[in-house]
Amino acid sequence: MASNDYSRNAFFIGGQWVAPSTTRRFDLTNASTEEHLGSVPEAAEADVDRAVAAARHAFDHSGWATSSAAERAAVMGRFAEALNKRSTEIAKLVSMQNGMPASLSALFEGTLPVGLLGYYAELIGSQSPDETRPSQLGKETIVSRRPIGVVAAIVPWNYPVVLAMTKIAPAMAAGCTIVIKPSPGTVLDSYLIAEAAIEAGVPAGVINWVAADREVGAYLVSHPGIDKVAFTGSTPAGRSIAKVCGELLRPVTLELGGKSAAVILDDANLDQVLAGLPMVSLINNGQTCFSCTRILAPANRYGQIVDAIASTVSSMNVGNALDPSTHVGPMASAAHRQRVESFIAKGKSEARLVTGGGRPANQSRGWFVQPTVFSDVTNDAVIAREEIFGPVLAVIPYKDEAEAIRIANDTIYGLGGSVWSADTDRALRVANQIQTGTIGINGYALSIGSPFGGVKASGLGRELGPETLSGYQQLRSTYVSG
Repeated sequence: MASNDYSRNAFFIGGQWVAPSTTRRFDLTNASTEEHLGSVPEAAEADVDRAVAAARHAFDHSGWATSSAAERAAVMGRFAEALNKRSTEIAKLVSMQNGMPASLSALFEGTLPVGLLGYYAELIGSQSPDETRPSQLGKETIVSRRPIGVVAAIVPWNYPVVLAMTKIAPAMAAGCTIVIKPSPGTVLDSYLIAEAAIEAGVPAGVINWVAADREVGAYLVSHPGIDKVAFTGSTPAGRSIAKVCGELLRPVTLELGGKSAAVILDDANLDQVLAGLPMVSLINNGQTCFSCTRILAPANRYGQIVDAIASTVSSMNVGNALDPSTHVGPMASAAHRQRVESFIAKGKSEARLVTGGGRPANQSRGWFVQPTVFSDVTNDAVIAREEIFGPVLAVIPYKDEAEAIRIANDTIYGLGGSVWSADTDRALRVANQIQTGTIGINGYALSIGSPFGGVKASGLGRELGPETLSGYQQLRSTYVSG
């Protein structure tokens, strides 16, 4: 293929490149330039059947599920090494496809997936598969941890590699096999992951993937050969998946949307807030589920904070995702830009536009949106209620701590958040009253070793940390009487 054509022609099933069952294809476009990147096959139900069958055969007959923790850890270590060799190319492909700034994709899409494999490989080595407990009516009870089976993983476009690996790594560590459905907009990186798996000698069928639309993805979720579903995506899609899994009594993990609040207390160091704002509120062009896009500012400093945030946001460099100097890249697709712009139009009718609100004049091509700040926002405004998933901030005033906490909790979501104060104890006290699965103090820094997930409409279950491993395991009690 030509150097500027990234087209591929197969799926990764059963450790091999497998031809698709139809001629349907997904076209891929560079989000920064609107140039055609190539095309890849689109899966039909028959392709899903083959992928699930390969995963089922590997689970039932390859010995992977019954292998020792040390054996699985060794495979995962080789996989991490092979993935690390490709980290630069993976990060580049992600940035071209979804507009993630290169400085961010190098970390999140290039480096972090390697760390996840290493973390879970080490963790499984420290966990005993069997535990003996006292028995009140017999001699003892043996509690065993066994892999749950074949996992269906549905991965979104905003962080395609790391969000795939938050499912692959614990699944492999537990001894499961997995079928992954990447988003149609970010598929190219999946080929490099597959190449790394082949190089590392990951047993055939342990990892399989097929790119498909929502309808075929729904078929995967309901497939009789699946034992667990792990989904990251929107809350409406998560509700649909939860309904199917509930009817099937099928375990499911849902990492869904958010509308998180950054609570700036009246004693906060404003320079510290402004330094952290890009990562807390505008990370990945605002296309991040935990982004704090509601900024809660005290009334007695409201004008100062609005002006400072607007100045910081308006000075951010908007440009090609591959440019190292870029702070804010394009939206992931033309359709998504249109969605974000519809929210901005709504915001102009219900709040005061302070900066941004249009398309950058210096970008004639690409799906760019200016980083945008609204002030005089009430928490019942559409731009304060809905997950926009773009670089749009709503600054909401509050009169005291109690009102700040009430506003922060007045949302259907509960995924992220942050509290900013010169007094860490005070910030922790406020944070402990906010209904959310994760929250940061004077920043927001994810940790591989700590559980990540939401409450309310932000999801069910957790990813990351040792707690996630149990979601890929079945527990069995063996009662020994004598």
